[in-house]
Amino acid sequence: MSTVKIPPVAPSARDDAMQIYRAFKGIGCDSAAIINILAHRNAIQRSHIQQEYETMYTEELRKRLSSELNGHFKKAILLWMQEPGARDANIVKNALKGTVKDHKAVTEIICSRTSSQIGQLKRAYFTHIGTNLEDDIESEASGDHKKLLLAFISTSRYEGPEYDEIVVENDAKALHKAAKKFGLEEKTFIQIFSERSRAHLAAVSICYQKMYKKPLEKAIRDEAHKSFEYALKTILRCAESTAKFYAKALRKAMKGLGTADTALIRIVVTRAEIDMHHIKAEYRKKYGKTLNDAVHSETSGHYRTFLLSLLGANH
Repeated sequence: MSTVKIPPVAPSARDDAMQIYRAFKGIGCDSAAIINILAHRNAIQRSHIQQEYETMYTEELRKRLSSELNGHFKKAILLWMQEPGARDANIVKNALKGTVKDHKAVTEIICSRTSSQIGQLKRAYFTHIGTNLEDDIESEASGDHKKLLLAFISTSRYEGPEYDEIVVENDAKALHKAAKKFGLEEKTFIQIFSERSRAHLAAVSICYQKMYKKPLEKAIRDEAHKSFEYALKTILRCAESTAKFYAKALRKAMKGLGTADTALIRIVVTRAEIDMHHIKAEYRKKYGKTLNDAVHSETSGHYRTFLLSLLGANH
């Protein structure tokens, strides 16, 4: 469920484009006006605004925003202005091939997406980046982590709620047997985690706990390592509850000395129109404070105002 507050009757894309153009005029940019418009329009409306702006002023809105804004606020706005598939594609490309590699971000985006979202990501990746996602993962990732990512993006998974209890029990047994071997027999884990639906994997997790008196995640933690471990845990946690997974990721981004702003921006922007309402509820339940309060205390200025707007806060 989205937390983005859209006006019941939004101005036309043309009117919005004109207001944004006015915000660029004069000394400095009227960032508050930019936020008041763009943080309160859905993906289709933002796309129309960009089209109108380019038609009227013969320049790309994102390029103008890039030249007018700065810092974390600029990063957040520019990410927000991309359509969801292209946004995911660019995040993955930058994390895979940027100056600083971020395999955790690659894993988070890929392993938290549904099968249909992966399809959108792959199409957008080819369209906007100009290469196949599989080829870039092949060249930039390594080991079992690479094998799992490639299997996950090349397999079409059922997205409904039904599952076969016999297959669930067999999978729990197979995973236990694989985890007991010297290290972890990665082929079994890769096959089951890449091929099974979320409902099925969640049922496997419950079955595993009942049969072996030990969480499946602990078996992964004990035997898998680094990026491969994180990928398996991301797939499993998102099968159990994507909202809980992201609540925990947000907490981690804002915990300790300094804020991991790249992660904070990525999560708030990519989930605001999908399930942020549920993420906020899980965050409050688990950590005893609202996500809005946490973001407010860890950010400042227009950057704070923009993120809080996406989270549905009133200003």
